Amino acid sequence: SSSSVAMPRGLDFSQALSEMVGTGGGGGGGDLQEMRARPLAGRRVDVHGFCNPSDFQRSPYLSARGNIANIFRGSTEEGYKAYHADKYDEDKNPNGIINFGTSENKLCFDLMSKRLTQTDMNLMEPPLLQYPDWKGHMFLREEVARFLTYYCKAPAPLKAENVIVLNGCGSLFSALATVLCDPGEAVLIATPFYGGITQSVFLYGNVKLVYAYLDSKITGTSTRPFQLTVEKLEKALQDARAEGVTVRALILLNPQNPLGDIYSLSELRDYLEFAKRHELHVIVDEIYMLSVFDESATFHSVLGMDRLPDPQRTHVMWGISKDFAVSGIRFGTLYTENQDVANAVASLCYFHGVCGPVQHKVAQLLRDRGESGAPYWINQVYLRANHARLKAAHTYVTDELKTLGVPFLNRNAGFFVWIDFRKYLRTGTFEEEMLLWRRFLDNKVLLSCGKAFECSEPGWFRIIFADKTHRLQLGMQRIRKVLEEREQEILAEEKEQPCQSDQDGKADSTDEVIFVSRHQEPTCAGSSNLGDLIGLLQQQMRSSDWLQKNTAEQSA
Repeated sequence: SSSSVAMPRGLDFSQALSEMVGTGGGGGGGDLQEMRARPLAGRRVDVHGFCNPSDFQRSPYLSARGNIANIFRGSTEEGYKAYHADKYDEDKNPNGIINFGTSENKLCFDLMSKRLTQTDMNLMEPPLLQYPDWKGHMFLREEVARFLTYYCKAPAPLKAENVIVLNGCGSLFSALATVLCDPGEAVLIATPFYGGITQSVFLYGNVKLVYAYLDSKITGTSTRPFQLTVEKLEKALQDARAEGVTVRALILLNPQNPLGDIYSLSELRDYLEFAKRHELHVIVDEIYMLSVFDESATFHSVLGMDRLPDPQRTHVMWGISKDFAVSGIRFGTLYTENQDVANAVASLCYFHGVCGPVQHKVAQLLRDRGESGAPYWINQVYLRANHARLKAAHTYVTDELKTLGVPFLNRNAGFFVWIDFRKYLRTGTFEEEMLLWRRFLDNKVLLSCGKAFECSEPGWFRIIFADKTHRLQLGMQRIRKVLEEREQEILAEEKEQPCQSDQDGKADSTDEVIFVSRHQEPTCAGSSNLGDLIGLLQQQMRSSDWLQKNTAEQSA
């Protein structure tokens, strides 16, 4: 949606439902400045992006909360449902939908299926078939602590008693929001962000999100597009407090989804110090920490910092679904030194437990030590192959985008590329973005549009590249077809009805960074590669009106 879902304290589900279905239209095309200026207390849950609440029929069989859950499900899963009803298959359904929308790694089934079927995985003992400690079996929590100590480069061994195991990071967001916030209170997060978090924190706990809006323009202290700064966090927090909204926590995604940004140590320290000043909990989601696929990029875990500014309010989550390409195995883990938080979350683990046999398999997967004590199969076989495959797939997709002249953020973490399709929107509205999203879906390729990530600028899309070559090739062909058709339509429209040259939402060459090279520390400022520079020059030539203003006649 295009507006914040932060709501006043005490707003119950019944009131929220009447707001959502009673106001009817007004969905995606709202002006950004108007939306930001609207008081937080006046903003309601807005799911107009994918469905029209005026068409929604309140079910007499559901509570207000149940009706809201029903709206959320219908609004977020339209593309996902279409994909599952018409899934591409090279032999059985070659004209089916190719899914570039769901963030899954489809490159490593061969490696993971072989590892998960080895003999050490197949153990069945009585404790695995009985109720466990709701925090997780101790043998698994010990392996998780050892694993995170090694890969997060923790300065001291992490402790098993600080580890909690749940069935995925979505459950962790729900549990943490419930135990850290009261109904109607809020959590601070920077946009764009993975949209599933909204559902996780709101549907169970009635906890809202307050947004720190990031955009593509490089202004003030920013050095890259969509850069998170403490100033932006401060502004969002103060705006929320001025409207009477109580903010209890800050969510950080590192590496960031959908941008692919990796925060530097200094940035992490700044964010954590900001949270400490305002007594905010910090929930750090590091689920892509081992999916940094280029040697030039370095991931820094919060757990690897020498000193945490506020250890009792710092909570780190990770899971195997992304880094080990097994999103169908629901496993997530929380590391927190705060035993009050740990025990409160553990009380909710009854609803979100991981079954005993799966706990054994995950422990065996993580219990991978060679003669030196360091992981052998993970480092020497799996990660080496996974990173090479991710890098090759990323290169293929970004090369295609460069050929098409489409701007994007060039990052080296996660499974996604954040793409700028704004030039294919004639008026630059969220309605137009949705029409383009549906156009892709009609042409049998599923993408994620920026509105699904609460992006403040219409026209940005996320594409998943962690897929097999033949699907990448066919999917990019379908994307190319849509974009070429749209380009011709815009040209025809402009001939019939010339529009303003200075449109909102369309960047000019002075404020846009195109084919953005990977973010590095300031010492590497001159390290842009030739491809990035060529891409930047091409986009500046396309977006500049210099040639129109400086004709041969004027020069003469």
